[in-house]
Amino acid sequence: EASAVSPKLYSRMRVLAAVLPLLLAASTRPTDAFVPPAARGGGNVISRHPASPGVPFATAAQQTSSSSSTTSVASSSSSSSLSDSVSELKRVLEREYVSFFDPMRREYYAPDVSFVDPMTTLSGVDQYQNNVDMLASRTLLGKFLFEDAGIVLHSIEGGELNDDDDDGTVVSDIVTRWTLRLTAKVLPWSPTARFSGVSEYKVAPAPPSSPVGVRIVGQTDYWDSINIVPESGGRFGPVDASRAVGDFLGQLAPGGFEAAAAAPELPYSLLRRGDGYEVRKYPAYSGVKLPYNRRDEGFGSLGAFTKGMNPLAPALMEVESSDTSDKYMTWPLSFAPPGADSSSSALPPAPSDAVEKAGEGQWRTVRVVRVAETVVAVREFNDASMEPVVRKADRELRECLRRDGLVPAGGGEQVKFAQYDAIFSMGKRRGEVWIDLEEGGHPW
Repeated sequence: EASAVSPKLYSRMRVLAAVLPLLLAASTRPTDAFVPPAARGGGNVISRHPASPGVPFATAAQQTSSSSSTTSVASSSSSSSLSDSVSELKRVLEREYVSFFDPMRREYYAPDVSFVDPMTTLSGVDQYQNNVDMLASRTLLGKFLFEDAGIVLHSIEGGELNDDDDDGTVVSDIVTRWTLRLTAKVLPWSPTARFSGVSEYKVAPAPPSSPVGVRIVGQTDYWDSINIVPESGGRFGPVDASRAVGDFLGQLAPGGFEAAAAAPELPYSLLRRGDGYEVRKYPAYSGVKLPYNRRDEGFGSLGAFTKGMNPLAPALMEVESSDTSDKYMTWPLSFAPPGADSSSSALPPAPSDAVEKAGEGQWRTVRVVRVAETVVAVREFNDASMEPVVRKADRELRECLRRDGLVPAGGGEQVKFAQYDAIFSMGKRRGEVWIDLEEGGHPW
């Protein structure tokens, strides 16, 4: 991207690339920090997330490899009391994710707690909190580097108590799935970096003097974009820190001149930012759909039909494998608000004007559709949405899903793609292929 920026900005990016890993690891000293079993065992991977057609995903905690150690619990501890303490710890973590650790409940972390992620290794509760506060712009350095940080918790599992012949009662790791975002305000174009992944928490009984029953002694994070082991069914393994730094800095490069968006975008929740694709959850929505032969004609017809209805982007096209099959275009019009019931009976209504006009007169081929909440995988492309481009992107996305153990819905006869910009707009285009994921064929 060097040719797209001025020498001054390019120089600033190079400085950031050089110093950022040092800043993130500032004041870190060599220590016997927690190392995941995969790193200790000569390349064995952990956190198994298998997915094959007809085989539903287990919970993330159930999928953790048997090589991952569990924490022994003193035999004198009451199983009931211990279970209550673990449940309370999970509730504390849920609240900390929502508030981005403001406040951070330090009593639930061991003084020598370790933190390991693909780019950073820390030891001690003070360094742990300082790292979080920096990302959240609550430190002087954080105020200079970042803004608008937030983390979304998708699930929290694990912490079950199990009997072991040698160690008595043991507690399994607590596993969370999340998406993190932060904006690098230090750069003039203020790019936003996004990460998704899992965290594995090691827990142990707290000492009698502690006000809590259990506390976290170690945390290991894995990123979906770099830590999924290819052809493993979705398991996670360690990678070199240089890949993590490159993944982060790659999101900070300027995007160049982009085509203007045709309309406000249908909102979604980012579940995974993977290697070459994303997984998103879209809310239930209502829209209008019509068959078309040429996309420009479809855009013209739906543009006239939805005048005054404030349609949303993207325009969604569905194309069958046969050249003689009809092609369909859908424009979203309204969507369910966050937290709404996702059942089919609670789908959002379409605007009354659309209901009255659809199927009548010149609009006889237009129909109102209501689409349930959906989990989809997407892959972006920037060329014009010609058939060879779209079908190539669809094949590449299907290969990414196979590699990472995600299961597409349906038989693959249909290609669905999205267009966000106006059909004759100038600049870098934004197109995507979409593939619905099979229920039970993904961990969300």
